Amino acid sequence: MLPIVVDAETTGLNPATDALLEIAFVALELGQHGQLFPGETFSYHIDPFEGAHIDPEALVVNGIDPTYPLRYAIPEQQALHNAFRKIKKLVEKHRCQRAILVGHNVWFDLAFIQAAIKRCRLKSAPFHSFTTLDTASLAGVALGETVLARAVRAANIPFDIQQAHSGVYDAKVTAELFCWLVNNIRIV
Repeated sequence: MLPIVVDAETTGLNPATDALLEIAFVALELGQHGQLFPGETFSYHIDPFEGAHIDPEALVVNGIDPTYPLRYAIPEQQALHNAFRKIKKLVEKHRCQRAILVGHNVWFDLAFIQAAIKRCRLKSAPFHSFTTLDTASLAGVALGETVLARAVRAANIPFDIQQAHSGVYDAKVTAELFCWLVNNIRIV
């Protein structure tokens, strides 16, 4: 399995009715000495699907204005198609069978991706359909912290609260945290 870190920004908390606004991915690489490190980052700004519920409180949290024309947002189906094509190429490049989603409270991101796949009637995704790696759980065990900002600080990874809730920033920080956890925690 190729670990791919994900972070999604949405118009609310319900994947059936709320839209993806931004989705970011960070591919992870394996170094010469078996250490994981963040690799390529790619992201997409997404137009809310027709009829999507938009919770104003969610927009306050993520700071996204879905009507702002310079977001250069694309339709959900195009974003998923582009992301999945890129991830499939990475899976092939690394000689893996599938990708596995890694994220902070990754169940949230997976639920939104699965709902979008269903809405777009896509036949397949490059990810394992139900297995994920959750940095909130891993950090809770290893660092005693489940909140992303606190977990990365406990791992001595810088965290800028002003950039939080940007899909790209959160995905990059989550990738750094996951790599730190894998590289520093030894299971016997």
